[in-house]
Amino acid sequence: MDLSLSTETMGDRTIVRVGGEIDVYTAPKLREQLREQLVELVNDGSFHLVVDMEGVDFLDSTGLGVLVGGLKRVRAHEGSLRLVCNQERILKIFRITGLTKVFPIHTSVEEAVAATD
Repeated sequence: MDLSLSTETMGDRTIVRVGGEIDVYTAPKLREQLREQLVELVNDGSFHLVVDMEGVDFLDSTGLGVLVGGLKRVRAHEGSLRLVCNQERILKIFRITGLTKVFPIHTSVEEAVAATD
């Protein structure tokens, strides 16, 4: 399945909706698109992202690396990166790797947008 990315703004947050499989084949595309989006956000003075992963079917270590890289970029500007995911098989990956301690994970976009930093 192909990877899809779309963005929208809600208040001071940018929602990045990701769909498909995030693996060794699609991660470079995601990384490049996120990098471009982050440069634009930084230039506009917006540093708070919500990555909506409800449409993600598969996530491997390469995909995790892309998300960690995005987190480092926004934190360099005192920003935040929150995840939206309620799929147990993907949440399990975050628990096993200990990344639940790194990423705030929410069950809905609305919840993530309402959360305070």
